Amino acid sequence: MKIARHRTAISRNDLSLPVKLAVRDQIISPLKSVFDFGCGKGSDVSFLREMKIASSGWDPAHNPNGSLPKDPADIVNLGYVVNVIENLKERVETLKKAFDLTKSVLIVSVLLDTDSNRASRAIPHEDGIVTSRGTFQKFFTQAELKEFVRQTLNVEPVSAGLGVVYVFKDEVERQLFLATRVRRTSYEQHKKPLSLETRYKDARGVLDKFVQAIEYLGRVPDEDEFDAAIELKEKLGSFSRAYAMIKHIFPNNAIETRKQQRINDLLVYLALSRFQSRPPMMQLPKTLQYDMRTFFGSYSKACEQADQLLFLAGKAEVIDKACAESKIGKLLPSDLYIHKNYVDHLSPILRIYVGCAEVLVGEIEDANIIKIHRHTGKVSYLVYDDFDRVAHPALKDVLTVLLRTLEIRKREYRDSLNPPILHRKETFVLSDYPGYAKFQKLTMAEEKAGLLEDATSIGFRQQWESRVMEYGFRFRGHQLLGLKKVRLEEILKQ
Repeated sequence: MKIARHRTAISRNDLSLPVKLAVRDQIISPLKSVFDFGCGKGSDVSFLREMKIASSGWDPAHNPNGSLPKDPADIVNLGYVVNVIENLKERVETLKKAFDLTKSVLIVSVLLDTDSNRASRAIPHEDGIVTSRGTFQKFFTQAELKEFVRQTLNVEPVSAGLGVVYVFKDEVERQLFLATRVRRTSYEQHKKPLSLETRYKDARGVLDKFVQAIEYLGRVPDEDEFDAAIELKEKLGSFSRAYAMIKHIFPNNAIETRKQQRINDLLVYLALSRFQSRPPMMQLPKTLQYDMRTFFGSYSKACEQADQLLFLAGKAEVIDKACAESKIGKLLPSDLYIHKNYVDHLSPILRIYVGCAEVLVGEIEDANIIKIHRHTGKVSYLVYDDFDRVAHPALKDVLTVLLRTLEIRKREYRDSLNPPILHRKETFVLSDYPGYAKFQKLTMAEEKAGLLEDATSIGFRQQWESRVMEYGFRFRGHQLLGLKKVRLEEILKQ
């Protein structure tokens, strides 16, 4: 059977998903070179060049005069290539070639085995299908993709998103990426300006850097992880003296709070590293090695604490209790809902629980609400249409990860005439979220109007709109207006 591989290439008006994820995760940046292995019509290469990122590509069908480069690139993208190769041996060889051309990170992406990807009038062929267009497709599950990469390259891949994994050449870089991914960055910065004795005014610049390092690390940095160490010692004598000078600028307990946040970050990172081939101490970045000694006494003690949390995260009663006790999120009898921006504010147990799903699927780019199932061992990623702008956004997609079986299920509501909708948006976020005040004000207005009294009958768009009309209201953005006021305004405009 003749396979028309050249027909799999498509023209794009934006970056492909794997490249977009890599830009988001700062895997691809202007400081790194990119090679697109099997670039198709070259859309990604063109867009990256417009972003001032050095990039090139090769494709056997659409760039037949080109050749594979002799020198490796920092980042190599193998985007939707292995899934269109019908021969398993060639598939393996292609993955190995791409990895050989990689200096830092290989990005591998495939089509997943979902209803939307399955072609109609398909003919079974080898371990995939031949479509009506004569193209071959091998549909992977997320777990199959990771196992294929792991067995072929003998390297543990990291899920970046659905059907996309990163393969790091350097284990230290991989651990740094994983640790950074779970780091909590949204914490209160010191509010008081630096107030230093006049004789130290020339040290203000280096002290500002020192403060930022302490806030980031939750501890005083070691000399070899602080790039301004020489300057600081020249101007102030020692790190301990500098720390004594700036302690007063932090609000009460701010350093201790940041320290505990950092400890929680590290426990989540270590717990999830059990799924990502936990490295020995010497393969960790220097900063993480200092963290382990400073916060836990030793790497083994840190791993022991993390393993205890991971074990507890597997118990339904523990997850249920953690959800019930959570100080953030919208709690319902069976679930806890939270905006994705605030997952890192959850307790370590719940962060690990959600993190287990992320190990499998990576970050779901469009999801804005995370649903933690309290009793059934599941985590769902919910995509609501225009969460910030629409008063009661409609649900578009749900992706559910079944942690006990590692299955992934997807349900779409995009074409539904009566999709589920959100109420009380302020309960999903914290008070620092842009729009929190107007969310809260709208909820108070709806409560006063009696619109939210029977919550069981307003969860879907049609029922909600009927109630709003029945009670004599309509919306303008996040404002609830009586119909009489709206009609008066319309008359005045005429």
